[in-house]
Amino acid sequence: MGWWQVNADTLAGSRFVLSPLAETFASLILLHKGANGYPGGHPGEQSWLRERLPAYRARLAADPVTALLVRAGLGREWLADFLTPTPRGGESFAREVARVRAADPAAARAHLALSLAGPVPAALHRDDLPDRAARLLEYVWREAVAPSWERRRRVLEADVLARTAQVSQGGWAAALDGLRPGTRWLGGSRLQVNAHAYPPREISGAQLMFVPVTPQSGWVSWDEPGSRYAVVYPCAGALADAAARRAAVPAGLGALLGRARAQVLVLLDSPLSTTQLTAVTGQGLGSVGRHLRVLLDAGLVTRGRAGRSVLYARTAAGQVLVEAGTHQGGDGTGARRGGGGGGPGAGAGGKARTTARPGQGQGQSLDGGEDRPSPAPGGP
Repeated sequence: MGWWQVNADTLAGSRFVLSPLAETFASLILLHKGANGYPGGHPGEQSWLRERLPAYRARLAADPVTALLVRAGLGREWLADFLTPTPRGGESFAREVARVRAADPAAARAHLALSLAGPVPAALHRDDLPDRAARLLEYVWREAVAPSWERRRRVLEADVLARTAQVSQGGWAAALDGLRPGTRWLGGSRLQVNAHAYPPREISGAQLMFVPVTPQSGWVSWDEPGSRYAVVYPCAGALADAAARRAAVPAGLGALLGRARAQVLVLLDSPLSTTQLTAVTGQGLGSVGRHLRVLLDAGLVTRGRAGRSVLYARTAAGQVLVEAGTHQGGDGTGARRGGGGGGPGAGAGGKARTTARPGQGQGQSLDGGEDRPSPAPGGP
């Protein structure tokens, strides 16, 4: 397995950060998978792909060099390092993508050789690869991410809240074990970052960051000489498939409670905070608070504290009501989501993998999702 040696001070000083570039690159991965037949993992993702894929395919068809660059950079084994500079936190998309554009062309070709596990095609023996990659990422940001960035940002912030609540409640081991498939705390100051047999890395004294993204992808990266490390991970399922969950309100339940209040009750199959509910539903904080008060008074939800966060979940009575509304036929979108749930920040379902790259340079490791038959691109 691939693991990092992390001392107590490094772990205590680690932090969760948001990265517009990481969100954009994860969206590029999703578009790349969609262009190769991946239908989407949930209704919201499927709808997003249907809307974005035609223009994405047309753009690559008009620029075969960039199309080849994408296929090479998202190779069957590794991510090309220059495409995913390690997030620093607090940077705008423009500042982050500028680091992609500033990559050394010779280093970019070397990274592509690693991602391809073989020679770089002759068409990519050119010095404008970093600029082409940056322009593609700018396109994905502008057309597919920026229009919904404020909603995405709220979802990402809600996920961070859930993770920090896990740290407060059960320590770093509890938070890291549910972060993404292949990541867990091994004890003895060891953080497993994937399930592959690559040499461990000593990262004590470095900056360690955890970076959520809404698409179901993830990778790890670091800067040389190893001063900054990042684990990019997919948001918890309760947050990442927000579009699908907003729609999943049976008509009968909506008529009984009002659609907005029923939406809150449906979402509480796993504990969520008011901040998370605001992010997922798109409702205002005051509206969510009023709905929760009514549901609490009716005995349909309960609340409890996890560290500094107050979390809400459905009661048995609330579960019966949701199931009854669903089984009455509803509006065709109210498939049962189960009772209880995995707690705040519970991971999304579905297979995912982690790979790792030995050697020098930044390292990336992609959780490629269930449709890719081989290890996904990346480094340890």
